[in-house]
Amino acid sequence: MKKALSIKRLSKSFGYAFAGFKKSFREEANMKIHILVSILVIIFGFLLKVSSLEWIVLLFAIGLVLGAELLNTSIENLVDLVCKDRNEQAGLVKDVSAAFVMILAIVAAIVGLIIFVPKLLTILGV
Repeated sequence: MKKALSIKRLSKSFGYAFAGFKKSFREEANMKIHILVSILVIIFGFLLKVSSLEWIVLLFAIGLVLGAELLNTSIENLVDLVCKDRNEQAGLVKDVSAAFVMILAIVAAIVGLIIFVPKLLTILGV
């Protein structure tokens, strides 16, 4: 039976989520890179005055990459917990999970180029 929604339960839930994010940020080099790139994208968005629709697309791209990195981290930790010894299938699971993040990061980079390059070319007068 599910427990009723309460402010206390909701705040605990958010606390666990923030703790997970903080731990991932501290321990995962790729999460630090994704956060740095996200901050740069947001700064460029303000400097280049992107439209509301462009903000929506950029924020979705950022959210997808960060969410995928968190999911990848949890999958890797779960695989490590379950498989103490080196295992070919466990390695494949981790590789596929990393590939998921890579594909989203590449697509996010392409989205950023589509949005930012024309604005930069206009500023440069090209």
